[in-house]
Amino acid sequence: MLPPHLSEFPVTDVLPSLRTALAAGRDAVLEAPPGAGKTTVVPLALLAEEWLAGQLILLVQPRRVAARAAAARMASLLGEETGDRVGYRIRLETRVGPATRIEVITEGILTRRLQRDPSLAGVGLVIFDEFHERNLDSELGLALCLQGRELFREGPPLRLLVMSATLSGVPVAGLLDDPAVLTSQGRQFPVTVSHGASLAIGDSVVEPAAQAVRDALAGGEGSILVFLPGQGEIQRLARLLARQPLPDTVVAPLYGGLPLQRQQQAIEPCAPGQRKIVLATNIAETSLTIEGITTVIDSGLERQALFDSSTGTTRLATRRISRASAEQRAGRAGRLGPGHCHRLWSEEQQQRLAAQRTPEILQSDLAPLVLQLLAWGVYDPTELRWLDPPPAANYRQGLEVLALGEAAFARDDGRWQLTPHGVRLSQLPLHPRLGHMLLLACDLGATEAAALLAAALAERNPLADAGAELATTLAVLQGTQPCPKELQGWQRRCRQQARRYQQIVAQIYQPTAPVLSVPAEDLPAVLLASAWPDRIARRRSGGEADEFQLANGRSATLPAGDPLATAEWLAVGEVGGQRGSSADRIYSASQLNPARFSDVLAPLVTRTERAEWDDSADQFVAQSRQQVGRLTLASQTLQQLPEEALAAALGSLLRRRGLQLLPWTPALEQWRARVALLRRLDPDNTARPWPDLGDAALLASLEQWLLPWLGQVRKLQDFARVDLRQLLLNLLPWPLPLDLEQLAPERLVVPSGSSVAIDYLPDTPVLAVKLQEMFGCADTPRIANGRQLLQLHLLSPAQRPLQVTQDLATFWRNVYPEVKKEMRGRYPKHPWPDDPLKALPTRHVKRRVSGA
Repeated sequence: MLPPHLSEFPVTDVLPSLRTALAAGRDAVLEAPPGAGKTTVVPLALLAEEWLAGQLILLVQPRRVAARAAAARMASLLGEETGDRVGYRIRLETRVGPATRIEVITEGILTRRLQRDPSLAGVGLVIFDEFHERNLDSELGLALCLQGRELFREGPPLRLLVMSATLSGVPVAGLLDDPAVLTSQGRQFPVTVSHGASLAIGDSVVEPAAQAVRDALAGGEGSILVFLPGQGEIQRLARLLARQPLPDTVVAPLYGGLPLQRQQQAIEPCAPGQRKIVLATNIAETSLTIEGITTVIDSGLERQALFDSSTGTTRLATRRISRASAEQRAGRAGRLGPGHCHRLWSEEQQQRLAAQRTPEILQSDLAPLVLQLLAWGVYDPTELRWLDPPPAANYRQGLEVLALGEAAFARDDGRWQLTPHGVRLSQLPLHPRLGHMLLLACDLGATEAAALLAAALAERNPLADAGAELATTLAVLQGTQPCPKELQGWQRRCRQQARRYQQIVAQIYQPTAPVLSVPAEDLPAVLLASAWPDRIARRRSGGEADEFQLANGRSATLPAGDPLATAEWLAVGEVGGQRGSSADRIYSASQLNPARFSDVLAPLVTRTERAEWDDSADQFVAQSRQQVGRLTLASQTLQQLPEEALAAALGSLLRRRGLQLLPWTPALEQWRARVALLRRLDPDNTARPWPDLGDAALLASLEQWLLPWLGQVRKLQDFARVDLRQLLLNLLPWPLPLDLEQLAPERLVVPSGSSVAIDYLPDTPVLAVKLQEMFGCADTPRIANGRQLLQLHLLSPAQRPLQVTQDLATFWRNVYPEVKKEMRGRYPKHPWPDDPLKALPTRHVKRRVSGA
């Protein structure tokens, strides 16, 4: 039975229907706006249900601060302490006890729990809160719950409840089993909305937001919530507001990287007589209830991590929010009474906003998801139920990342499987790259340093503004360099997280191989290179001091004046850039000693032998190369050309420059054209299997007919010694050479007795012959057993064409009389009979004809 003091929440109206559906073993979808009480009231209302039978309720929250706040609120409503009947599990902190029946957990905690026990034994209900945010981990957790329930669950059924402030356009009900879809109207006071001037994404929002805050302070009561895209804007606005005294006013930042204690300060009510200005990212959009807010000032922007599968990099981009997000933010002003929302963009821009936020699964680095799916036993993600399946390109990129870290491999049947190393990685609450780094550090005797580095890279590094060198960050975390007072909270959190990483690693991996030795000054770069071997960088020779090439082929730059800009080699941890840009920016790195490629980083080095054509010398140059990705460590000229490399290089050269490099003769060109004619006359190859000897076909099959016989080619002039005629003849199986001579002869005996060459290069074969040599021939000559008419070029005594025809009979009858009139006077020594069909054919003049 619900305690009486909870019955005033609007969500209680749908509780009877929700209880009925869950009691019948059905799933449910609940849509309720902020303030309806869904997060706190619904789990408490279901706690005494008979079907739960003492099992746990898991309430999945997208953020740590929201999880802790929800647990504290529910515990207070029960008059208990957190950790009694209501507890929570978040990163770095767990508060549960023997009596705990409701566990509020973050999404990553759910995934790891499912990996340990796919059936979720002892859990009766999983509630996914704020599902409209479409977080990757939330959608993965739901997909695993659905399949785990179907394949592994025994005993009482597992119920699933999806809750959100809005599910418009999110058809999650289609994934569940016979779900009840419920809607609570909530308790929302009217909110007036005003707009500012047109605001471009690149424009600063700090100054307009500061002015809007001052206007709100002067014109009303209550606290103010300002939505800004990121931590940088929050800090700049806080500094700007601090320039003028704000009596009885507290400025409270709220973002993910803030210590939980300071986040809690932003959420809790302020002291009597004070007003609060909360400067927040989208963390405050729906998951949290912030007490006392009556005014919202919205920048309309948010910062998103966008993954580019073509480069393998994730970049932070400032994007406009969706219309749904704008409505959620405005609603924050109407929790206590009538409120106001001022949007820093125009009404016209509001109309152009996208309806919904793009789901994370469509724009994220999927390596962590791929790792979890392979650990689950799923290679093809379509085996699971998704609102949007993972994009194929991003999924392939995730597989490549795992292969690069020796965490997964492709089996003979094409399916991928985790290695023992990959299984260990799946048990770490880290990106697989950082997990790989941490496990390698165990073999280096540097687990503590790697854990600190992983903790620093897992969230924003506040020391990055002072330079990209991560060795400095590691030194501050280790305590060998002083930590600024304002960063001591960050230092404390990183150390706490690092200890947690070390504890987990100690449970899953004990190195058996001898510990490798790495000099202390080289350790940060070695750790980074193990995590991101594709981002090892070398300074470009002849370029600017801050220009580097990455092992993945991309270009990258450091900010001007960065101390690392003159380094020869770098191990890069974080890069970013604009979509479509040819160069990335390096945000964190460490100077790399190339000597490490001879020991601890030796597995990253590949040795290849390549023969390449030197265009300047028109000859081949063979080299043995040691490479890291596309970066060359060292090269050596080979005196002995490896056959396979030579053949590959020759094939590349011929395909690039064409077959004209070979010693073609006019006779060979005619021979190839004769074969092509017979192939055209019999396209189905029903009579004879005439091969395709066109350029495209010959280039496509170089490895079969040509390259094995080019072993002596070293220079361009060596091609002249290739016996091309014999190689081409080899392509005609017996008895096609005999058929070729019969069906497409090189020459044809004309009526005069002359043997005249046929030109096969035109589409229709041409017989160019002196007109007098064709006297007495009534019909046009044919070849190929009569299937191909020749095109006659009837020549004058000066060997110039008098007529081109494929109808000789018509020529004699209609055209020849005119030709005779014109030519008799010009060439009187040659015969021009009145009846050419009765005249003797000849290649001679009249005198020799008479003498004959």
